[in-house]
Amino acid sequence: MKKIVLFALGLAVGATSYAQDEIETTISGDIVSSYIWRGQDLGNVSLQPTLGVGYKGLSLTAWGSVGLTDASDTKEFDLTLAYTIGGLNIGVTDYWLNEGLDPKNRYFKYDAHESNHVFEANIGYDFGFASLQWFTNFAGNDGVNKDGKRAYSSYAEVAVPFKLVTVDWTAAAGVVPYATDYYGTTGFAVTNLTLRADKEIKVTDSFSIPVFGQVTANPCSQKAYLVLGLTLHP
Repeated sequence: MKKIVLFALGLAVGATSYAQDEIETTISGDIVSSYIWRGQDLGNVSLQPTLGVGYKGLSLTAWGSVGLTDASDTKEFDLTLAYTIGGLNIGVTDYWLNEGLDPKNRYFKYDAHESNHVFEANIGYDFGFASLQWFTNFAGNDGVNKDGKRAYSSYAEVAVPFKLVTVDWTAAAGVVPYATDYYGTTGFAVTNLTLRADKEIKVTDSFSIPVFGQVTANPCSQKAYLVLGLTLHP
């Protein structure tokens, strides 16, 4: 589930891209002190690798997460197909976790009522001074609403980037618009208030390490988190 960040909150920062014949490849890995996703606590210290390819706005990205200190932490493998043109972006993500409807945790189990996969569509626009994103689950192991029916669980987020001295900051607010046990809400709820700082730490003249610090509060669950992370890339 991306992310510490899309602010998806989980996507890698400072990824390395190699351009060849206009095809870009991204290879990177985040190490985070805890895995916080859209205001939810999904685990302790985690390694989160990213591998992706892109061509003229179209991209296919694999992203994962595995706990480093607690064997019971969520294991996750996501695939995202996305397209960006100008400020507009659309995409579809297949989330797979090692817990869900299938007790055997089989990756290739896609039956509607026996799968650990969750399929989500998103659309967003980056205005430069701010970005807006909307996400909706449309298949798989989605949550249910108050009536016990598929909730088509949704999440919306606004993120505002700004610079303070030599540090890049992002302020984000995320809401769940209606009831779903996927996010633990009984109606409209603010589930994510995040302030994040990113900075590259120079090690040598030719090598630096991107690091970030993040404070996240979830007013709905009355929880708050402090996260530190760093990105490794070739």
